[in-house]
Amino acid sequence: MAGAQRSSGPADGPRLVIETVKGVITIRLFQADAPKTVEQILSLAKRNFYRGQRFHRVERTLVQFGDPVSRDVSRRDWWGRSGSGNIIGVAEFSKRSHVRGTVSMAHSGNPANADSQMFILKTAVPAYNGKHVIVGQVASGMDVVDQLAVGDVLKQVRIE
Repeated sequence: MAGAQRSSGPADGPRLVIETVKGVITIRLFQADAPKTVEQILSLAKRNFYRGQRFHRVERTLVQFGDPVSRDVSRRDWWGRSGSGNIIGVAEFSKRSHVRGTVSMAHSGNPANADSQMFILKTAVPAYNGKHVIVGQVASGMDVVDQLAVGDVLKQVRIE
């Protein structure tokens, strides 16, 4: 697969399955690389935190989600500014690189203050290495990622 990154750990970690209005995205989570961060994501997914949210940021290089305010279309100007209210408190950097399909935590300046917002890279962005915690890699559904637009809904997010 072009642009795929080789794993440096086990391939049988938990998977986050995101059902969108445009199709399904499956993400292999790197629990060994970022245990506290992945635990936060799993906890939020189990509580249906992401259900009904929208992709609030879509650019040439990435798509971003994880803001509960994005459920409310009347508050679109505020999308991207909120989270679960439970910051992770640690930046768990790995030796992995930000390549196409990488899933990383978004933050507003301090990687340890990441909360619930994540982004999926549509292209490699080496400048993000050491600045954003990598939590996973898209295992399937990059064609879906490439089609996403601002406002597209996350219908369901589950763990496999």
